[in-house]
Amino acid sequence: MSFKIKNKIVLFLFSSLFVFTVQGQDLQEYINIALENSPEVQQFDAQYRRISEKKEEVNTLPNTEFGAGYFVSEPETRTGPQKFKLSVKQMIPFFGTISARENYVSSLADASYQDMMVVKRKLMTSVAQLYYKLYELKAKQNVLDENIELLKTYEKLALTSVGVGKASAVDVLRLQIRQNELNQQKEVLVETFSGIEKAFNKLLNQDIMTSISVVDSLPIPAEAAKIQPSNLQLHPELVKFDKMYTSVEKSELLNQKEKQPMIGFGLDYVNVAERTDMDMAENGKDIVMPMISLSIPIFNKKNTSVTKQNKLQQEEILFQKQQRYNTLETVLYRAVSDRNAAMISHKTQLKNLEQAKNAEQILVKSYETGTIDFNDVLDIQELQLKFQTNMITSEVTYYTQSTIINYLIK
Repeated sequence: MSFKIKNKIVLFLFSSLFVFTVQGQDLQEYINIALENSPEVQQFDAQYRRISEKKEEVNTLPNTEFGAGYFVSEPETRTGPQKFKLSVKQMIPFFGTISARENYVSSLADASYQDMMVVKRKLMTSVAQLYYKLYELKAKQNVLDENIELLKTYEKLALTSVGVGKASAVDVLRLQIRQNELNQQKEVLVETFSGIEKAFNKLLNQDIMTSISVVDSLPIPAEAAKIQPSNLQLHPELVKFDKMYTSVEKSELLNQKEKQPMIGFGLDYVNVAERTDMDMAENGKDIVMPMISLSIPIFNKKNTSVTKQNKLQQEEILFQKQQRYNTLETVLYRAVSDRNAAMISHKTQLKNLEQAKNAEQILVKSYETGTIDFNDVLDIQELQLKFQTNMITSEVTYYTQSTIINYLIK
């Protein structure tokens, strides 16, 4: 399977971890855009391909040595004076050395690939969390719009009551002041949304003026999905340490191969001129001398030191993995706890909102008897707004913590 096909499959599987049921342009589309456009992902992709390409670099023999020499002072031989000399030599590494190099480079590429997977997961988490922040701001704007319209309705009731002497102009002014406050809050939310929308577009590496659409609602399930903490062991951040450990093992195997002797094969050719002072058999016959050589690392302190370094590096990697596992496990359980707390808060706010709406209906019915108290109206409206915004915050917290959980164990 080619790297590009493999990369697309992994991209699809990872992006699906962060996708929830949505309407319109959904989160998965934004995640795919971010993964395709991200310079950081492209950087690690190029790094992975560069390291993989090194397998071609190490799959070679040492340079072939060529030599040529001209005899300034021609040495005499029985068959004539030597004129010049040509030589060629090729050293051959010990059996399995080249394969060991390829395996070592492949292990480095595997570790680099995990780096790319980590970057992708972090990017997807950032996109999802910022997306939910945009949802929060948009949802709170909608809630403010609903409450502003509700206050306008109460204002009409108050004006009617003032006309018949059942309310004072102060009640009308208080309702208007409350509307002004909510309008101010909405304007702040609109401005904040615009700023985060630009940041979201930058995260997707696209035009900052691109309009971002978010879902209308984020339903919270009755029960949270069960998690498998053991899946944390499969997280790319931890798998990378396994790949690094393996690369050290491959490095040591290569080190052991490089301790072995190298054998060389060569050929020397000496050009011999004919003797002019006599006629003899094989007069001027050239010299051809096959050669074999052996390179033995007698002083191998280097290889011994590398072996010790590799053992220490493996110990270091194991400690690093354990430390990182403890950190990720802490983050996981904290995210699970916060998500459960968000579910509890959402249920409570929903119940409170229903009771506040019941109180509102009682107040509206009391208007028919002329006993409406607009102070109570403002109090109930304020409570409703509080419960509605708290519900939105709980929803966003639930999904934000879910992205962290998905990042860690999916």
